[in-house]
Amino acid sequence: MADFLRPDQGILFMKVGVHAQESLEAIVRRKTKEIEEAGFAFWGYGGNTCHPTAMVQPFAKKFEQRGGVIVCMHEMDSRHHAEQVRASHYSVDGRMWEPIPPAINVLGSRYALKIKRLRREEFELPLTNTRVAVGRNRGRRGNLYVYGRVDKACLEIDPEGSSTGEHTIKISLVADLCEPYAVFLKNQ
Repeated sequence: MADFLRPDQGILFMKVGVHAQESLEAIVRRKTKEIEEAGFAFWGYGGNTCHPTAMVQPFAKKFEQRGGVIVCMHEMDSRHHAEQVRASHYSVDGRMWEPIPPAINVLGSRYALKIKRLRREEFELPLTNTRVAVGRNRGRRGNLYVYGRVDKACLEIDPEGSSTGEHTIKISLVADLCEPYAVFLKNQ
């Protein structure tokens, strides 16, 4: 496991790849530029395993007081070739909407993580050393939760987890999650 990950940190695990007809390398270049220009970027995603208000925000608030949340991304083959529909507004709560800053461009997504300090890091994440941190699967070992179609998870490092290296997953990209952590997106 990477030496910058500690038991007092949360891990938001996410599988990443081609999205909205854009390669991962192109997305990383665009998000890096957004962080340079706006101080943050929105990393778009879908699915309910990391719903903004039910999962990500409570998870991040809990771990922000302990040591923060690191977004750990596992690169995979993806066939997400949906249209490049640009979101125009975001909301922290799904009710009050604000325009997305001009320097930020988020495509083909229903939700987004708010990130800063996006960087390449290569390491193995032993999912047996993690547990689901929020929701109805809370406490379940990461390796028993992240499989099949489950491609995102709010995890915590389990200091009593197995250190055998079983069920590791390669991480190639990391980012720091920042407040308000996750938002809803829409087009106008």
